[in-house]
Amino acid sequence: MSSGPQTYPGASTAYWYGSKYAGSAMEVNVVVLHTTEGRTLPDYGGGAVAPTLTAVPDFAARRLRWYQHFPIDTSARALVNLPGGVETNTLNVCQVEMVGTCDPDTHAQWTRAGLAHIYWPEAPDWALAGVAEFLRWMHVEHGVPLTGPSSWPAYPSSYGATSARMTYAEWTAFEGVCGHMHVPENVHGDPGAIHFDRLIALAKGDPPTQPAPPKEEDVPSVLNKPNSIDTLLKSGRWVELAFQTDGVILTGPVVHQTMVHLLLDAPDGTRVEGQFFLTDSAGDTSDYLPSDEAGPEGCQFHANGQVLAGRQLHFKVRATSPDGSDVRLLHRVASGLYWAV
Repeated sequence: MSSGPQTYPGASTAYWYGSKYAGSAMEVNVVVLHTTEGRTLPDYGGGAVAPTLTAVPDFAARRLRWYQHFPIDTSARALVNLPGGVETNTLNVCQVEMVGTCDPDTHAQWTRAGLAHIYWPEAPDWALAGVAEFLRWMHVEHGVPLTGPSSWPAYPSSYGATSARMTYAEWTAFEGVCGHMHVPENVHGDPGAIHFDRLIALAKGDPPTQPAPPKEEDVPSVLNKPNSIDTLLKSGRWVELAFQTDGVILTGPVVHQTMVHLLLDAPDGTRVEGQFFLTDSAGDTSDYLPSDEAGPEGCQFHANGQVLAGRQLHFKVRATSPDGSDVRLLHRVASGLYWAV
């Protein structure tokens, strides 16, 4: 049933789930845009809820890096599909998750913390151009019309049963580009008030050069440094964490997307803070990155950016229990992607 190329030129297949989840064959005529509501490439439950592709911002290079999870003309898994009603994932739909947020509250929180991210309703032109280039390719290679709904309400008013959400009949007849907010049987409101007119105008511009295959240095290396040694954390004290043999997560020069995940045994009400920091070649602290705060049990902390030559990325944590008792750190792992520069 499929026709046209099945992989987007330049997209990494390092996180390919097509072998694990076969999906349904179809002839794509719709692109659905999502936002991940996070700042790094999700694992999608090992692919169980993965889209067709994910667009990850590279702030240093001012471009999107693409990761493909399923063939273009094979159903992905990022939409709710209720029994009865209409088909969603399998109704000729290619799905794109754009890393970032459409939630103004999340945007404000990340901005206060100094965390690099894209707020898609105010996305920079380079990010919109990256999505537009993909839409242009889908139009040329798969015939997806460069049209879409006129209403793209802002989040959170876009959530739930809104006037922007299509009826079953409208969805079945639709061809073009829409958002998660428009799909029936779903309630999510992403990608919010994205500049859709600007996006389509960019997609209809002069044909771009064919996306180049990834250069060797564009293919990321995978970061995975676990440590399962039980550690007692003194309440209220900052402690640098060791990953595998030492506290070094990455050594520059690299561009990175890093997540630290902590599993704690902590009393209710424990406050957990994490902070990435850089050291120079002499081992002296050269820069503290903005800190994150999380809940007491499964805690995730994120950092995106560049580690310059001669510097190393580290992480420290402070757990403050309400009664001053020690907190047990059961497991920690530093994971993510990085590119040599």
